[in-house]
Amino acid sequence: MQDTKEKAILMDLIHPRLGKEQALERMVELEELVNTYGGIVIVKAWQKRFSPHPKTYIGTGKVELLGQEAKTLGAKLLIINAQLKPRQLYDLSEMLKPFKVQVWDRIDLILKIFAKHARTTEAKLEIELACVRHMGPRIFGMGMELSRQGGGIGTVGIGETNIERMKRHLKEKERRLKDKLKAYENGRELTRTHRTRRGFKTVSVVGYTNAGKTTLLNALTGRKEYVADKLFATLDTRVGQLFLPQSQSVALVSDTIGFIKDLPPELLNAFSSTLSEAVDADVLLHVIDGSDPDWEKRFYVVESILNQLGLAATPTILVVNKEDQISKERKSTIEKQWQDREFFWISAASATGLEFLVEKIEQVFLEKTFK
Repeated sequence: MQDTKEKAILMDLIHPRLGKEQALERMVELEELVNTYGGIVIVKAWQKRFSPHPKTYIGTGKVELLGQEAKTLGAKLLIINAQLKPRQLYDLSEMLKPFKVQVWDRIDLILKIFAKHARTTEAKLEIELACVRHMGPRIFGMGMELSRQGGGIGTVGIGETNIERMKRHLKEKERRLKDKLKAYENGRELTRTHRTRRGFKTVSVVGYTNAGKTTLLNALTGRKEYVADKLFATLDTRVGQLFLPQSQSVALVSDTIGFIKDLPPELLNAFSSTLSEAVDADVLLHVIDGSDPDWEKRFYVVESILNQLGLAATPTILVVNKEDQISKERKSTIEKQWQDREFFWISAASATGLEFLVEKIEQVFLEKTFK
């Protein structure tokens, strides 16, 4: 998809026991991802199967039907709402080649969104590293298509196969990217050491993508960072200063990449720069979009990822955002469901409810000091 928006067919495989509501929820999120990237969805298709087709994921008959539909409607892209195996992607692409349709899986789409939104050199390097790691298994899984002997002019050794050359090339590229990123990592470590020596307190804003994290960072610190109603609008670390009135001190507040369900660990690992701010923070602000019908499911997705990152013991303040967009009925429902949890209602966009949140942040810091 370029700036001139291409038409996309979205395809999801649904287990027969999965309810209609959950199937629609999966498709809505995929459509949001496509909209964030810049494509036009023209067909949303489902197939009920107990397990994916081993060769083409959705079955050869369905692939042929989608190819014909793409030809009729002028679609050039098929996006599968799953992480495809290398062989499945290859066979799908081969079957749809006559229809001039390109095939992406969910990870391809997310990586392309990341690449589009990255601003700093470090974020771009991290995305490139994630792409290399994602590409590797695909190339190695194509089997005979890449296993023909090389040899001759321009090759490293007689008898070296295409797959061996590609494997060596990707390994070398990954090494170079890691070396470049290591320099940034060393710089961040020096910055963190400097903060610690100066006694700076640190707060990291985490949450599901598009929950309003950057808007909250701006409201707390007075920064003017880019905000958009899109998934993954923030990929780079942003840091601002928050004044704590009771102790007459300053805390550093950082934003992080938005989380999303079914995000493979290798993609999380790639974003070490933005996630390191969360890992090293004294306090986490977990922002929940209260206007989202699936707010509770997305809350547990973020909780699971925080646990994967080893942050279960870090003091966490729950913040339910977008209070101004929530009906009284929904607000009452959330309060009943979370009657055993402490959380704070806010609207980051209108900066309401922030004084109570700042008081809580300072209270947590004071409690940590006396422990």
